[in-house]
Amino acid sequence: MTEERNTLSARSAVLSALLGSHPPRLSARHLVRIGALFGIAEGTVRVALSRMVAAGDLIQSTGRYTLSQRLIERQARQDESRDPHTRPWDGTWEVAIVTAERRAPADRAAFRHTMATLRLAELREGTWMRPANLVRDWPELVSGQCTLIDGRPHGDPTPLLWDLAGWAAEARRLEGALDRADGLAEGFLVSAAVLRHLLADPLLPAALLPADWPGGELRARYDDFDRAYREVLMKHLRD
Repeated sequence: MTEERNTLSARSAVLSALLGSHPPRLSARHLVRIGALFGIAEGTVRVALSRMVAAGDLIQSTGRYTLSQRLIERQARQDESRDPHTRPWDGTWEVAIVTAERRAPADRAAFRHTMATLRLAELREGTWMRPANLVRDWPELVSGQCTLIDGRPHGDPTPLLWDLAGWAAEARRLEGALDRADGLAEGFLVSAAVLRHLLADPLLPAALLPADWPGGELRARYDDFDRAYREVLMKHLRD
């Protein structure tokens, strides 16, 4: 048995199922069957679906449920973490220094969430940075609050910004969990854990990573697992 959580809430089961589906649309019957893998009663799943529609997390139409735009963006980040959009690195770092004043707590929280999704790390309060090797644009939420600088640190700040040893150790554990996953429920849990972990990968250039960095291997191992698992899961949902 893996070390993943062996229980899920109805909401978590629904979200994980839809985030892993392309397109992110499933019938209520299929979502009920996924909930049943974890002992979640049909009524509990249907109550969760109603609440998620009311909260704007899901859109319901003709008996099918799909992700809202906000969660579709989350799925896009999840997909990108499996197949990162990078560019050759010339040694330049992106630096974002917060210059906005008097931000409300909610605005500060939204800003920190955005910086995390952009895979920047905070060197000190209000100073965020990362190697300039990702293909993406700066959202207005960041450019409107920060002075943006391209620069080259005199030393390598990577150890101050990311726990690479910790990420690598968890990646190797998850590789083993993929190999040992037995049954639909355990496979579902391990799959969700791998996707969460890939979202936390800083996606650094090879020059800043240990020689045995497991990011690429975990992605390849997960792609093979996911193809086989999705076939079995969809057969279960259709039967």
